[in-house]
Amino acid sequence: MSVDSYLANLASEMVIRDSKKESISLSISTLHSRLKEYFGKDIIDVIKFGSYTRGTILPRRYDDKSDVDIMIVFNNDYDYKPQTFLDRLKKFAQQKYSTSYVYQSNPTIVLELNHIKLELVPAVKIYSWSDDYYNIPYNSSSWLVTRPKAFDNLLVECNKNNSNKIKPIVRLMKHWNIVNNYRDADSYQLEKKIAEEMKYSYFSCSSYSDYLKQALQVIRLYSSEYRIDLAISRIDKALNLEAEGYPYSAESEIKKVFPGI
Repeated sequence: MSVDSYLANLASEMVIRDSKKESISLSISTLHSRLKEYFGKDIIDVIKFGSYTRGTILPRRYDDKSDVDIMIVFNNDYDYKPQTFLDRLKKFAQQKYSTSYVYQSNPTIVLELNHIKLELVPAVKIYSWSDDYYNIPYNSSSWLVTRPKAFDNLLVECNKNNSNKIKPIVRLMKHWNIVNNYRDADSYQLEKKIAEEMKYSYFSCSSYSDYLKQALQVIRLYSSEYRIDLAISRIDKALNLEAEGYPYSAESEIKKVFPGI
């Protein structure tokens, strides 16, 4: 198997599929119904966002901290602080999911189910005319503006420009960040930097190894330079071994950077 084939296959394995995807969808649908029943008109909308909707989430066998972000959009006529809504969401989760582990992990409420972890994020719509400007908690007492659809669209455009290689590259980079970079890079920032700076990478990249080396350079400011350089040197060594006619040694070398399970 070539280095590129190995990387492509590994990236393809890092997709939530079939029964697990159906199970997550059912849990989200159940959550939506319970939120509407519990809060009634106090909530405006329930929105999936984050890496799950972008197709860059890692299955739990690759990332035991993998979670699905759910934005609960509240009415906020009285200008409450974030902690008010966090407390209300925690109380809801404890009542409706009494056998599950529920806790606050600033600035979200985490609901741990058997097959997935849901992060409940209270939000307030900023403009009535827009469905992509929200305040979400920055901390317990202040808000932060977010535009989830804008980022989703940025990643979709970047992925399309680059022959649908960017989403697999993001998944591979998240995997490297966990196993070889000790989660040194924030997962969201990693994804954001790649989407922002690799929009036109197709001019200089064609193979998965090309894209991964560029992605490693892109996140250099967010990670250990030593680990970045080590990863790039191992990718180059794997490619050299492959070119010299040692495919098994090449595969062994690339697995040091992006191991399978």
